[in-house]
Amino acid sequence: MDTKCENKCGPGYPSPLEAMKGPREKIVYLPCIYRNTNTEAPDYLATVDIDPKSPQYCQVIHRLPMPNLKDELHHSGWNTCSSCFGDSTKSRTKLVLPCLISSRIYVVDVGTEPRAPKLHKVVEAKDIHAKCDLGYLHTSHCLASGEVMVSSLGDPQGNGKGGFVLLDGETFEVKGTWERPGGAALMGYDFWYQPRHNVMISTEWAAPNVLRDGFNPADVEAGLYGSHLNVWDWQRHEIVQNLPLPDGLIPLEIRFLHNPAASQGFVGCALSSNIHRFYKNEKGTWSVEKVIQVPPKKVKGWILPEMPALITDILLSLDDRFLYFSNWLHGDLRQYDISDPKRPRLTGQLFLGGSIVKGGPVQVLEDQELKCQPEPLVVKGKRVAGGPQMIQLSLDGKRLYLTTSLYSGWDKQFYPDLIKEGSVMLQIDVDTEKGGLKLNPNFLVDFGKEPLGPALAHELRYPGGDCSSDIWL
Repeated sequence: MDTKCENKCGPGYPSPLEAMKGPREKIVYLPCIYRNTNTEAPDYLATVDIDPKSPQYCQVIHRLPMPNLKDELHHSGWNTCSSCFGDSTKSRTKLVLPCLISSRIYVVDVGTEPRAPKLHKVVEAKDIHAKCDLGYLHTSHCLASGEVMVSSLGDPQGNGKGGFVLLDGETFEVKGTWERPGGAALMGYDFWYQPRHNVMISTEWAAPNVLRDGFNPADVEAGLYGSHLNVWDWQRHEIVQNLPLPDGLIPLEIRFLHNPAASQGFVGCALSSNIHRFYKNEKGTWSVEKVIQVPPKKVKGWILPEMPALITDILLSLDDRFLYFSNWLHGDLRQYDISDPKRPRLTGQLFLGGSIVKGGPVQVLEDQELKCQPEPLVVKGKRVAGGPQMIQLSLDGKRLYLTTSLYSGWDKQFYPDLIKEGSVMLQIDVDTEKGGLKLNPNFLVDFGKEPLGPALAHELRYPGGDCSSDIWL
């Protein structure tokens, strides 16, 4: 964690480009989910050794079970990050794990023994319900104020409500909501803030009652899924714009460029399978434009006659040169050069499982991109179930890790084999000069072989921070 700093530094790095010079990742933390599987056990945090020089390479070296059942761990964040780099009193020692279904927040001590984390605190749902009238929690970001902010999908009853829970960054006590009273968005999911432009932008999935038990196409027709970006005034804590996305349905992960002076970024729209660029316009307000469209495939043997790609996760490299995203249903991972953000250029693509592989139940009748259905993916003798989903990039941008589970309720519906066989973690080698992706055939973490039964591993975090958790000021 050495950085150029005359005085004692705080957590993270002084800039995104300095972060790229950080040490190689050696371990990674992943929440593993048992809700909606055949195993009656708590979700847990897995620690995986990813150091090629280690005798435990590609192995789960520690499991921290949560004290409750059916929480649906999902995403995670830090008690502090590079937004507090100048504060020597701060250190990145706690991983914050909001629960998508139970609405609890688990705080895990990863500082005392990074290879064997332990539970530090449980923030119970009743406290969040009482003080915030929010529930069904998703994204956690640390703030320069020393607080931790967590987004919500709904209210305690499961109706849509896109608000934000504020936690004290030291005690993790619930302080209340970040937004002004009565000022929550209609729906919530992910968010990213950029203080130099006095802005935060949040996305929309759907009300918890809509998505909890699976996907119903009728809910799309009824307008129950998100199709807007919510633009917030960072200082006033209120919505100043509700941006409709042109041909954009279910905007999920949102990423500003890492350069804190940048006034643009990208959002992945899952169901419409497109990427939108959002940017500050000449009037000082915010606009959006579609810059990438993944065409659907006409199919037979699936729930609909056309299969969307379902873009479920996106990432930007720390130098803001490459955009990565996963198409969970089609099964491909993509890399685009975004040197010109208005015109992304495809530079890498890999098929890693998915719903349209040869020999499966789905027959592709018409495909605008492929001449034939891709082969099933087999890594070290394991046939991979599911498709590429959560992705994480190494600090230097040369390695990309991915897992194959989206959300247990949707996994069960779209990839029943994933429930039986468990998810996997894979590693992709990245060409950072010309662009390009190549599967590492020797890397496999098989969560189908976990001691209590196959588990659904989800988002990935390194102890030192990464390109989807750190924000610079």
